Amino acid sequence: MANRHHVLEHNRRAWDRLVQRGNPWTIPVGKEEIIAARAGEPSIYLTETRPVPVSWFPPLKGADVLCLASGGGQQGPLMAATGARVTVLDNSPYQLAQDRAVAARDALNLQTVLGDMADLSMFDSGVFDLILHPVSNNFVPDILPVWREAFRVLRQGGELFAGFVNPVEYCFDPEKEQKGVYVIRHSLPYSDCNSISEAERIRLFGEDEPLEFSHTLESQIGGQLQAGFMLIDLFEDYRREEPIKDYMPSYLVTRARKP
Repeated sequence: MANRHHVLEHNRRAWDRLVQRGNPWTIPVGKEEIIAARAGEPSIYLTETRPVPVSWFPPLKGADVLCLASGGGQQGPLMAATGARVTVLDNSPYQLAQDRAVAARDALNLQTVLGDMADLSMFDSGVFDLILHPVSNNFVPDILPVWREAFRVLRQGGELFAGFVNPVEYCFDPEKEQKGVYVIRHSLPYSDCNSISEAERIRLFGEDEPLEFSHTLESQIGGQLQAGFMLIDLFEDYRREEPIKDYMPSYLVTRARKP
């Protein structure tokens, strides 16, 4: 079993380095996107290529929005531009610095909090109207606390929009996958800490890459239901460039409501 605190610290350093290397999830939105959000047309991506439907959003002006594990200067500033009261929580100081940079550039008001997506104890219960959770729970070994905490901090009637990786992706042999050949190797759920050796992980991905964990659909969707949520809607999305896009969707995004 992966040690939660070791994973948290390793992934904090890893994502700080990804900011320095310009990972797509660390590149802030531009001024044009902020202008569109101010006009009531925010393009919010929780996965790679398909935005959240505009019809999903509640009235945003004055709404309390938590962008959960969502640093990088993307979702948070766009929500702030709509007039929402925004808090961005992330495990990476460098990712949060991206949000503050956009806020300073475009005169936006948002708060940033350094923390663990599975521990929202810094927030009272029932204080948010909406939680945006882009693909990120593959970087924690246990997601059930994430759903329980999200449910707790939402107000009654509040909603959670959550993106996550299709767990099937983690069953393939990673070396062959890089060549566009998909051969089943790993049983699920997969863990960088348990499914392969540390030496193999470093050889395949590099020592400094974030630790990843697949999660079953039972824990991704069923876990939200167990936490008390009602599932309202969902959609699938595809990767932008990897060959797997020609065969299957790589992501799901769920819309869930606190009754």
